[in-house]
Parts: sequence; C-alpha cells; structure tokens
Amino acid sequence: MSFNDKVIYQIYPKSYCDSNGDGIGDLEGIKRKLPYLHELGIDMIWLNPIYPSPQKDNGYDISNYVAIDPIFGTMEEFEDLVELAKSYQIEIMLDMVLNHVSIEHEWFQKALAGDRFYQDFFILRDEPTDWISKFGGNVWSPFGNTGKYYLHLYDQTQADLNWRNEAVQEELFKVVRFWMAKGVKGFRFDVINVIGKDEVLKNNSENQGKSEYTDKPITHTYLQRLNKETFGQDPEIITVGEMSSTTIENCILYTEPSRNELSMVFNFHHLKVDYENGNKWSTPPFDFKALKELFHTWGGEMSKGNGWNALFLNNHDQPRALNRFVDVTNYRKQGAEMLATMIHLNRGTPYIYMGEEIGMIDPDFAHIEEYVDVESLNAYQEMISQSLSKEEAFRRIKAKSRDNSRTPMQWTNGTQAGFTTGKPWLALAAKHEEINVENERSSKQSILAYYKKLIQLRKQYPVIASGNYQAYQPNHPQVYSFLRQLEKEKLLVLTNFYENETTITIPEEFVGAKRLIDNYSDTVIEEELKLKPYQAIALLIQ
Repeated sequence: MSFNDKVIYQIYPKSYCDSNGDGIGDLEGIKRKLPYLHELGIDMIWLNPIYPSPQKDNGYDISNYVAIDPIFGTMEEFEDLVELAKSYQIEIMLDMVLNHVSIEHEWFQKALAGDRFYQDFFILRDEPTDWISKFGGNVWSPFGNTGKYYLHLYDQTQADLNWRNEAVQEELFKVVRFWMAKGVKGFRFDVINVIGKDEVLKNNSENQGKSEYTDKPITHTYLQRLNKETFGQDPEIITVGEMSSTTIENCILYTEPSRNELSMVFNFHHLKVDYENGNKWSTPPFDFKALKELFHTWGGEMSKGNGWNALFLNNHDQPRALNRFVDVTNYRKQGAEMLATMIHLNRGTPYIYMGEEIGMIDPDFAHIEEYVDVESLNAYQEMISQSLSKEEAFRRIKAKSRDNSRTPMQWTNGTQAGFTTGKPWLALAAKHEEINVENERSSKQSILAYYKKLIQLRKQYPVIASGNYQAYQPNHPQVYSFLRQLEKEKLLVLTNFYENETTITIPEEFVGAKRLIDNYSDTVIEEELKLKPYQAIALLIQ
C-alpha cells in the first residue's frame, strides 16, 4: 500500500465515545463514529492499546497480547469494528508494545515460578548497572527472591523482553500474525528502537545508560526479521516505529524502502522546544528557531536519504499543540489551521490526534485532584518536595500534563459533550459547549472544514504526497516556510507562527501561482507578501 497520500487518525479509546454509560470510551463507541471519520476523509485509525492490562502505564503494560480488555469490549466487537471500518474505506492500526510486558503477563509469572525457559525471555543479571529508568529511579528491580535483578527501562511493572532469545522473537511474530489474521492493516511499534540491548551491559551514568540500548545496529537486524516473518508478507500493511532519542541517520535506515524495515518513524525532538534544559515540567515560551530548524533538518535530510517521517504535533502523551504554540484566547481558529497546514502539506504521513480537527484545547482544571495521570501526580509531589509552592507546581502540571490531551472527545454541546451518559473517567476540557463536532459541522468556514480540505489536497496533488522537501527562507524570524517539488509541480508553503503581521519575499514565479489553500480570504499575492496573524498559505505552480 502506498502510504504517501494517506492520513492516519489517532484514537485514545478511553476518551473517544462511550456506548454503555460507564464513563469509559469503547470499541462500540468508535464504531458509531465511523461515518464521521469517513466524512473527515482519513484512511486509517490508530488505536492506543486495547489489550488486557493492569493499567500501570495506560495499557502499555500488556498482560495478554492476543485479547481485548473487557473495559473496551470483546474480540467479536473488535472483529466487527475492523469489518465495518473497511466498508467505510478505513483500516485499523494497532499499537504493538514489543519491548516489554507487564509483570502480570504469564511469561513473567512462569519465569518467577522458576521456569528456566521463560527466565530467558527477560534480561536478568546478578549485578545491576547504574542506568536510570525513563520513568525515574533505577532500571533494575529484584527478580523475586532469586538474588537476580530484571531490567525495566520503563515502569518496574514493565519487564523488558530479551530479543537476543529467538524464542522471544518467534512469540512476538506470532502476536503480529494473530492480528494480521484479524484484518489489521497497520502496526505502530512502541519504543521499538530500544529493543536491541548490548549483550554485555555496562555502567554508563553519563547518559543514564541510553547509549547502551538506543538505536543499536542489531535493532535493524531485528526489524528486518520482524518485517520478513510478519507484515512484510502483506504489501498493504503500513507500519510506524516510535523512536526514542533517535537520530536522522538511523531513521533513514529504518524507513528507506529497500531495507525492508518500517514504513515510517515518529521522532519527538520538535516537541521538546518548550523544555528548559530538557526539563518537561518547565514552562518557557517555545523556541521557534529550534522548532523550525528541526523541521527543516529532518525534512531535508529524510528527503535526500529517501526516508519517511510520520508528521504530528499532538498525541496522547502531549499537551494540546494549540496551547503550546498559539495565542488560543484570540486566535484559536487561525492557529489551528496554521498548524494543520504545516503538518499536512509537509513531506511525510500526517497523523491527526482526536479532537485536533475541531481545535480542542487543554482542560482548565482548578485542582490537582482532577488529574488522574500518574506521571503528573508524581511530578506534582516531586516539585513540592523540591520547595516549589503548590501554586507553581500546579501551574506547571496544568501546562504539561498528559491528561491535557486525554480529556473526552467533544461531540455535542449537550450533557458531557455527547461523550457519555454517565460520569466520564476524566473531566471534560474547557469550552466544550462551544468547541465540539456539532458546532464545527454547521459551518463551511470551520477548522473541521479546513482539515477536510487539507486531507483532500494530499490525495489530489502528487507534489504533496510525494514531492521532495526544501527549506525556504530558514532565517525568517516568524515564518516557517518550505518548498515541495515533484517534476514540474512546485508548492510553496508559508506559515506565520505569531499574532503579529509580517512580510516575506516570495520567488517571482509564485506571484501568479494558484492559491491552493489559505486560512484568510483576502490575501493579495505579491512579491512582498503580507501575512496576517497565524496565517497559512500554499501556492502551487503546475
């Protein structure tokens, strides 16, 4: 399947649509919304994990890879969802967490009970190293009362799997094949570039041990084998790897088609441009220069190396991009459309995170008790223990919590925004009476209408789907702009990231070009082009 012209829509199942009034979104709820998604024009739905799980890490701690967690529904309902989605020309992408399992998984339980075969499924050592877990603390925890320690790069309830053991690989291949047989046509591989640990694990306090397990050459070998044994046998399947602390060089290798690894990759460097000294729980203004340089560097280098990016600004682990990059009080609509233009006309496959297409914003919670995300609650306590005032700690949580993007989808201006008839598992976000699908659908000038147009343009113009990438005027103080070219077709995309008007010089050949999309209606196209607050415009030469 060619994925250049596809658009993928991410659903956080707990928060999309609740069909039975228990306050938690479910598979039946997603089924009800397929007509809406078809109307939007997307090609594939990526679902966050829906497997049985103790939910220590929002379902990324899996206790059974080949079942559906009852909170979301049944296997039969999943099979119905796949079939019904296909009738709307929509495929399903599942989240595959192949680096680690929950310690409640039967493999870990058998290993703990003394089964040598399953003990080799995990990374056990007599002497722990000094690495730091991605969730804080040591990466090693005692393995029962054996005197050994097991490795967990993430939470201590998530034991890393030993990919050096071929029996582990074979079991994981079976998992992928199981879902392929259910008609699944997409796989998103969680933190897949950390599966290749060195055979001898050494102390490395300098970078918390990351260089001992990130982007190792053996990871490419593992991915080639995974491809060959599973999804590579079906040319229609789309894959995306989530890459932790990765490099452009490796991402070209992961995605260059002749290498038979993955279709595309996510990287997160651009979502750290509002971190002070790498600290997530800080709130400096975002660094526009850094954001722009990252998009230009990744865009240009991946284009030259024939690699492929997954493009996104929002997901289930990030605050809403609108709150991070835009004056939402005064320019929510223009800002939403500008950010969408930057992503959808870029080189790569665009991902829409639920609610983004209607301009959803962060919740305006008043108390720490309203948050449920464990990372946020831990960080709040940690900041207070470091002598920050409760007010300041809460302000930072409010800006950066993962719950910001996990609030229920806003469908109507009715009770609970049409998400549930019960009490939602997480409170609704701000302004849901105003910001909802019902209101957006009623206007031809809405954010939703603009998203539909962008999705359509990608399918209509090969230069958007397949053109190369070139930075344009990279030093402009407030405009991120780029050129795309495919044979004779040329596209110039200009996005003003600020609430102030600005001017940019455009190449003479674009003065008479076709205006492909513009989030303002009265733009005069001239060589010294005036851009209004958060304006986005694309000009096409054919």
